[in-house]
Amino acid sequence: MDIADLRTPWIDSPFFEALLARRDFDAETRELVRTYARDGFLTFDPQIPDFDAVAGRIIEALSKRADYPTRVMDAWSAIEGIKALALAPRVLSLLRTLYGREPIPMQTLNFGRGTQQRVHSDSVHFSSVPHGFMCGVWIALEDVDEDNGPLEYFPGSQKLPYLDLSSFGMTGSNQKGYELYGSYEGFVASAITELKLERRVLRIPKGHAIIWAANLLHGGSAIKDPARTRHSQVTHYFFEDCLYYQPQKSDPFLGRIQWLDKRDIRTGRIIPQVYNGQPVSVRRSFAQRMKRMARGAGIDRLVRRARQAARG
Repeated sequence: MDIADLRTPWIDSPFFEALLARRDFDAETRELVRTYARDGFLTFDPQIPDFDAVAGRIIEALSKRADYPTRVMDAWSAIEGIKALALAPRVLSLLRTLYGREPIPMQTLNFGRGTQQRVHSDSVHFSSVPHGFMCGVWIALEDVDEDNGPLEYFPGSQKLPYLDLSSFGMTGSNQKGYELYGSYEGFVASAITELKLERRVLRIPKGHAIIWAANLLHGGSAIKDPARTRHSQVTHYFFEDCLYYQPQKSDPFLGRIQWLDKRDIRTGRIIPQVYNGQPVSVRRSFAQRMKRMARGAGIDRLVRRARQAARG
């Protein structure tokens, strides 16, 4: 066995510098990777061709929906521009470099206004076995500054322990919804204060993006100018050859796991659950099996569209 055989993202490995020395990167790429490993995020220009036109078509299409400008999930199946951003070649190439595995775009979220969401890490919502093979990419569809509810984030916080509700003596799998989630958010706020974590606010021009690691703490800042929009898109990515589940509703040592059967945006197919290189059939509850069957048949998309039509 070799240090490269440790099944963790190489950017998270305790042997990171030794692994970096083995790679034939140019100086710029080497610095990008080292920055991401240290800080848990990167801002960059994804260089999307004709971006103004793509963004305009996305905003125009979403503006016809009753659930916009608040969050719209997985509109990639109906709006071509959203899918195009999720599959942007430079984004996928950079993710391959950072994680050493093939990225799988698995969810899009579109926003017309700032979320003002409390600080959290995505790893409590989406996680993998091995840990860490998940990230988010946020793309500004218009200029973002301090006044229209920018993203806030805490460099280096991805190095904190991975948490679920069992970390606080709570049984997440007993929840019907998210009734215990506020306790997690409260702990995160306390940890930021106690550890004096540095807070940054994302000021970013239209067309630029930020990648953040699964465990990086981030949220939505207050909207100072209520008249301002903040059109943006988040795409969440898994990486190949993992198991995928939702920690905040799972208790693995009780045999209760909320498996995530997400759709691969590239193909429209359900992402297979893989353990140590082998596809596996995981044990799902009856409700999970029904949900997976519905998603595999595309019924989930039909339901979303019917709900949208009902809202007008």
